[in-house]
Amino acid sequence: MPLPSFLWLWKIAAWSMGFTIAAYFLLAASGVSIAVQRQQKIYSYWLRTLHFLTGGVLVVLVLLLLGIGIVGTLGHFGSLGHSWHLLAGLIVVSLVFLSAWSAVQIKLLKPWARWLHVSTNAVLFIGLCWVSLTGWDVVQKYLP
Repeated sequence: MPLPSFLWLWKIAAWSMGFTIAAYFLLAASGVSIAVQRQQKIYSYWLRTLHFLTGGVLVVLVLLLLGIGIVGTLGHFGSLGHSWHLLAGLIVVSLVFLSAWSAVQIKLLKPWARWLHVSTNAVLFIGLCWVSLTGWDVVQKYLP
């Protein structure tokens, strides 16, 4: 039985990955700004709100990408695990969730949470690079 083309799904994935990378860099810029303002004893409600909301968008985008990857790969190949992209993607999803969890733990009484949040996001940069590179290899398998 011929399967439908999954090209539309990969287009959504490509746009989602682009928005994920954009959200990551917006989060990095706003996070650095928050850190600078914290050192200067300035509190910017709008900047923290932007940072928090963008983090939520990043979580949703990563879940969307995970869903697209699973559905598309199962639909095209019938099974998972055809490349390193699965491992890279699962690591990125885990890092995003760890980052989100540590973000809501940041309080004056939990100084470890800020360190964990920042460290996780530094490692997440490497993870996003890895998942992008392995994703490019995956895309080549689907192109006619």
